[in-house]
Amino acid sequence: MIYFALSIFISAFLLFQVQPMIGKLILPWFGGTPAVWSTVMLFFQVLLTGGYAYAYGLIGRVRARKQGIVHVVLLAISVLLLVGIGIFWPSPITPDASWKPAGVELPILNIFKLLIVSVGLPYFVLSTNSPLMQAWFSRVFEGKSPYRLYALSNVGSFLALVSYPVLIEPLLTLRWQGWIWSGGYVLFALLAGYGAVRSARQKTTVADSVPVQQKSQPAGQARPSTGVQILWIVLSGLASVLLLAITNQTTQEVAVIPFLWVLPLTIYLLSFIITFSGERWYFRPLFAGLLLIGTVGLIFLVYEPLTHFIIQIALYNLLLFAVTMVCHGEMYRLRPQPVHLTRFYLMVSIGGALGGIFVNLVAPYIFKGYWELYIGIALVWLLLAALTFIRPTERLLRRARFVLDVLIGAMALSMVLFVGYYMKGYYSKDLYTARNFYGIIRVNEIGEERSGQPAYALVHGVTMHGFQFLDPEIRDTPTGYFWEGSGVGLAIRNHPRYGDGLRVGILGLGAGTLAAYGLPGDVYRFYEINPIVVDLATGDGGYFSFLTDSQAQVDVILGDARLSLEKELAAGIPQAYDILVIDTFSSDAIPVHLVTKESFAVYLEHLVPDGLIAANITNQHLDLQPVLWKIGQYYNLRTVVIQKYTKEESLVSAPSLWVLMARDPTLLTNPALASQADFMEGFVTPIRLWTDDYSNLFQILK
Repeated sequence: MIYFALSIFISAFLLFQVQPMIGKLILPWFGGTPAVWSTVMLFFQVLLTGGYAYAYGLIGRVRARKQGIVHVVLLAISVLLLVGIGIFWPSPITPDASWKPAGVELPILNIFKLLIVSVGLPYFVLSTNSPLMQAWFSRVFEGKSPYRLYALSNVGSFLALVSYPVLIEPLLTLRWQGWIWSGGYVLFALLAGYGAVRSARQKTTVADSVPVQQKSQPAGQARPSTGVQILWIVLSGLASVLLLAITNQTTQEVAVIPFLWVLPLTIYLLSFIITFSGERWYFRPLFAGLLLIGTVGLIFLVYEPLTHFIIQIALYNLLLFAVTMVCHGEMYRLRPQPVHLTRFYLMVSIGGALGGIFVNLVAPYIFKGYWELYIGIALVWLLLAALTFIRPTERLLRRARFVLDVLIGAMALSMVLFVGYYMKGYYSKDLYTARNFYGIIRVNEIGEERSGQPAYALVHGVTMHGFQFLDPEIRDTPTGYFWEGSGVGLAIRNHPRYGDGLRVGILGLGAGTLAAYGLPGDVYRFYEINPIVVDLATGDGGYFSFLTDSQAQVDVILGDARLSLEKELAAGIPQAYDILVIDTFSSDAIPVHLVTKESFAVYLEHLVPDGLIAANITNQHLDLQPVLWKIGQYYNLRTVVIQKYTKEESLVSAPSLWVLMARDPTLLTNPALASQADFMEGFVTPIRLWTDDYSNLFQILK
């Protein structure tokens, strides 16, 4: 009994420890977008389904004595592969820099290829362990339920997830994380190999020597009906859809960091632990009520999108807990006899994979917005209403049961109507809407609420990334965060080489507003990862013309800004920028890999000795001043802050916060600039220097 428990616990721990680890590693390689984690999750869901299918086939089609032999061979191959890769990579599961993508095309396919090579086979083998151990347990301990072992595996997964952002991520570099995980995998392989050999040597009865699928089933152990198996898939699929949709939603609002990946996944696993510990833990009326509260919270956030992000995270994850408890609780009530255990887990994993496929591969092409979240909630209510008729609520008096059924049915109908109304009206006033791997881009017309001057605005998520007036007389005016009185406006107009061949690099394109400062002989070079943004800024649809109207030479480089800058250095082409503008932090979800010690080393390589870095850190949730100050101290850069609280010229401006950094302090002492700057005299901060291996957003929450 102890062996089975230990084997399942270790494999589950390793399964869920590797997910945030590898996700964090490849996140900056694909632009730091929330879709990276969603794609990583899809990969692991698909591989988990493959592992469960292997276990199902091994138990169902291979004779008992040969099962152990087959599995030992698979374990040995995976260990040899791990050892071989470890010779060439920083660790056996962390690829070196040569595996960074060359472009932005087909990001999902590139992520899949990278994950297959790095962790594909070890993860597949780990995913087979829980169903195999439970099946072998049922054979050794006849009459004992193996479902508690499934709950134990989820405890191991839960602890792995909780420990990663709290202990592993802050204390260990990714390289050491990879080596320690690989050592744990070798330990698991030895343990699993021992169990497989023991299984192969175990004396078997004639019945045991026959594969499960060839046995006649005793009374009461008939194969579950097709309808029940479809319900397993649908319940698991809905829980998976909501897990990914809510994770996408929360990471878009704050930042793409392991903690905000781990929290929803931890809640997801917690629901498995609770529901699979016994039917007494799932009481339909209680969790239907919790689902109602979570749904009301979701509707509240629809109409109050600027609610503080802590409240948003709490409401979204409360809703996720209610959804997963309902889905997994109802699924457990429909569980089969242990003889069909591997089939049950296979159907559950298929549902999870289908949910991931829907969110990552289907929804972006059929929905303009993140409608999978709202449609998923409506479907959960509809399914719960159907289940109240298929399997009436227990432990309730008839009258109370009737009231509950009516309330659930009414909520199901209400959510369907609400979702239809919301989807129809949300983007109705937009001139343009498109969704891709990097998010949702919209163009709408503004003006009445600002100055009466009509303008086109580019919006990514809920953040405006620039606007341009329609009036030809003021069409080339820099606007928003970039108006002439902003930090970057002052930096450009007061630079010694302004009007004399200024070279400006800009990380983040938006509407291309900064090109309005360009003069003949200047070079403005933009780095942008989102092809839709590039198309709009370069004139598609006729909304924006900052780039085409600019007097400067304007270049647009498609790809992640940091990777593009690194490639230019590797090719021996430093850009010798006089000013490098970093405009990637104003969105609610900041790309952390662009504000680390290593990223600034790249920036400084591209900067002339008397050059200047201007970073837009306008952000409603995070205060990046101490992070940049710490980096400035590390590289001996003079650092100042320019903050505009009010719209001094309401026609064009927006409140902004800019940090200017330079090796040469005289660049920041120009009277026009210095009079607006805070020189941060006496500023101190307790935070550590951010690196590619370490960052802590909780320390800079506002």
